[in-house]
Amino acid sequence: MQAATAYIGIGSNLGDSLAMMHAAIAALEKLPQSQLRKTSSFFQSAPYEASGNDFMNAVVAIDTTLGPAALLSHCQSIELAFGRERPFPNAPRTLDLDLLLYADEIINQASLSLPHPRMTERAFVLHPLLEIAPDITIPEKGLASDFLPSLSDQRIQKLLVEPLSTHTR
Repeated sequence: MQAATAYIGIGSNLGDSLAMMHAAIAALEKLPQSQLRKTSSFFQSAPYEASGNDFMNAVVAIDTTLGPAALLSHCQSIELAFGRERPFPNAPRTLDLDLLLYADEIINQASLSLPHPRMTERAFVLHPLLEIAPDITIPEKGLASDFLPSLSDQRIQKLLVEPLSTHTR
């Protein structure tokens, strides 16, 4: 199988979010049949349709021969290893890994939707995604950058903390 590029959103707003983000990137670097290509800067954002502390967010690009369902399964295993619980929708979380895009795949299943169905509504996804893939197109939606102007009311700021990965931008 030929490698596909996948984009994964990372978020945390419980516990030591900075340590959690670094550990999540290290875990993603160890995924089988995969190679981490790029890591965005870290961003701090207000909770969106959620409660709790501000979130720390980033996006990584991975080249992988894992299929979308297998990649999602690995991401969910990493979340569980870091204490992720799902007591209710949009609950605060130690770690959230969202499969945003997988090549140009379009999947609409109960367990997996690609592209991520709400990514164009979230500044905390688009800012880090566009940092590492400025010209990226979202299948059936268009250029990701076209969605940013409508999100200007969402509070987000780039942090000066650098990811520990050697695969930044």
